[in-house]
Amino acid sequence: MKLAIVHDFLNQMGGAEYVVKVLRSVFPEAPIYTSIYVPSAVCPSFRSADIRTSFMQRLPMIKKHARRYLPLYPYAFEMFDFSEYDVVLSSSSSFAKGVITGPDTCHICYCYTPMRFVWKYHTYIEQEPFSRLTKICLPFLIHRLRRWDEITANRVDYYVAISNEVRRRIWKYYRRDAVVITPPVETSRFRVGETDDGYHVIISRLLPYKRIDIAIEAFNKLRMPLKIVGSGRDLERLRGMAGPTIEFLGRLSDDEMQRCLMNCRALVFPGLEDFGLTPVEAMACGKPVIAFAGGGALETVKEGVTGLFFHEQTADALAAAVLNLHADEFDPWTLRRHAEAFDVSVFAQAMYTYVTEAYRAYKSLPVLTADEHFDILARMESRGFPLHRERV
Repeated sequence: MKLAIVHDFLNQMGGAEYVVKVLRSVFPEAPIYTSIYVPSAVCPSFRSADIRTSFMQRLPMIKKHARRYLPLYPYAFEMFDFSEYDVVLSSSSSFAKGVITGPDTCHICYCYTPMRFVWKYHTYIEQEPFSRLTKICLPFLIHRLRRWDEITANRVDYYVAISNEVRRRIWKYYRRDAVVITPPVETSRFRVGETDDGYHVIISRLLPYKRIDIAIEAFNKLRMPLKIVGSGRDLERLRGMAGPTIEFLGRLSDDEMQRCLMNCRALVFPGLEDFGLTPVEAMACGKPVIAFAGGGALETVKEGVTGLFFHEQTADALAAAVLNLHADEFDPWTLRRHAEAFDVSVFAQAMYTYVTEAYRAYKSLPVLTADEHFDILARMESRGFPLHRERV
C-alpha cells in the first residue's frame, strides 16, 4: 500500500499539524504534500520529512501573507499528481480534500471541519478585522469557494471526522457520513500536578474565533490572575483589552507549558472548537477544565467529573463558572485516566487499522463486466432514460 499524506498548509503549528506529525509516524514512508511550508513555523521534526510543496511556495511574500492568495489554493491542490499512490490520506479543514485522484487510488479524508470561513461566513466575518472594501468584495469569492468545496466533497471516498460535532457538519454540508476518530494527545509526556498557584490558564493560538476576548473581560471583572500562552494575529487587540491581572506569556517550550498547566487551578477553554487538544492536555496534568458547552468540548469534558461548562458565550457566564469551580473537588488521577483514552497510541492504532481496512474495502468493490453494464443500461432505457446503448 503506497500512501501519500496531504495537508492544507505547514505555516503554523497547531493541533492539525500535530496530527500530521503523528500520521507521519504511523506511515513513515509517506511523503507529505502541502501548499506552502515554513520550516521555522512548525515542529523541527518536519525537517526530516519528504515534504512536497505546490507552486505557491515560490510566490512573493507567501510566508507572511498566505491569506491574500486565497483564490489560488484550489488550483494548487488540483495540480498535484497522485497516480502512483494506492491511498491518499488528506488532513484537511479547507483545501487538501480537493485533490484529484484516479479510480485506482483510495482517498480518505481526516476532516477537522468543513471550511469554516465559507460555511459559517457571517460569524467569521464579524470576528475578523477586514477593511470595508474587503467586506464588500469577499462574499463573491466565498460563494465560489463554497461551490468548489461542495463539488470536491465527492472526490473523497471515505471521511473520518475528529468529533461527532464535525461528523454532523460533514452530513449537513456534504451529505456524507463519517466515522469518528478523535485526535491524538501525547499524554505520557505530561505529569500530574497537585499544586494550585491560584491562576487560571489559556493555551491557544490568538485568533478572533478562539474568543479569548470574553475570557479577558471575565477575568478583568473578577480581578483574578489569568495567564495566556500562545501567539497570533489577535495579540495586540487582546493586549489592549487586558487589565493588570492578565499576563501574556507568548509561545512556551513543551516543558514550560507543562509546568504552567501543572501549577494552575484550571484551564479556561472559551471558544467553540471542532475538538480541542488543550483540555485533554490539562486533564493529563490532573487539572479541570472550564469550557464553553459546545463543539468538541462536549466530547472531552465530563461535567462535574473533569470540569465545568458555561452555556452562553459571554464574559458573565464564564465568570460565574470560574466562581463555581472548586478545584479541590476534582480528583487529579480521575482526570488523568480520562485523558489517557485520547492517547496518541490509541489514535495511531485506530488510524492504521481504519486506513488499511478502508483500502481493502475500496479494492474489493465489485467491478461490472461489459455485459452486466450493458444490461443495466438496457433496463434504464426501458424505464424512459434516453441512453446510448451501443457496445464499445
